[in-house]
Amino acid sequence: MGASSPTRAIVRLLKDEVMSRKLGIAFGLAAHALFAVTVWHLFWFLKDGAADGAGALLWDTLLAFQFGAIHSLVLWPPVRRCLAGWFPAELYGCIFCTVTCLSLLLTFACWRSSPVVFWSLVGWSQAVIQAAFVASWIALFYSLGLTGLGNQTGWTPFVYWLRGQPVPPRNFTPRGAYHFFRHPVYLSFLGLVWFTPRMTLDHAVLTGVWTVYILVGSYLKDRRLTYYVGDAYRAYQAKVSGYPLVPFGPLGKVSLQTAKDHWS
Repeated sequence: MGASSPTRAIVRLLKDEVMSRKLGIAFGLAAHALFAVTVWHLFWFLKDGAADGAGALLWDTLLAFQFGAIHSLVLWPPVRRCLAGWFPAELYGCIFCTVTCLSLLLTFACWRSSPVVFWSLVGWSQAVIQAAFVASWIALFYSLGLTGLGNQTGWTPFVYWLRGQPVPPRNFTPRGAYHFFRHPVYLSFLGLVWFTPRMTLDHAVLTGVWTVYILVGSYLKDRRLTYYVGDAYRAYQAKVSGYPLVPFGPLGKVSLQTAKDHWS
């Protein structure tokens, strides 16, 4: 009899309850170790830029785009449903975390710096921008904490799966900064890419691509939350802008009727 295909072997392995649980535990722990490593490298990558190398703007642009594309693809509800057919639903967050981290690490490893410098601040102006960069990191983790950092990385559902307990439903309850605008996490991330005392051409490419992605991603997140939460999120959109000083448009306040018409 011929050997089974790799796909069938993987399916049999995943259906083996004991082995599947062992693999799930190892995967969940590895995903969060990878998250810690990625955050460390992201801090220094955005703070100091890539190591010197031959500039390749097209390559850098593709690297910046691949992160946004992969990040959005894994969040897309049809992809999430597809993954649920292969893995326990409670491990989806760990899968998302892993894919995101690998995409970022690929960017760090392959990025090429440019000798072209648009600005290089020194003295008090450098100190102010560096303080704003650190403040953006603080704001990022504060914002993630408002909705549950463990939910963002997949740790919380992983722990419930580990205990054999059902994951409690996540209620939509705006807290803290979410009372003032809908996307504090994305706004904090914008600070990470913009607040640099030394703006090189390659960093400008990264900043431009990721700024566009964050704005598009904000729109897509509104769409996902409308899909999952429904009228409660539509009412929230009608009261709270997506970003400060954005009075209209899809990232401003969206009237309840407009939201219903748009998503119906």
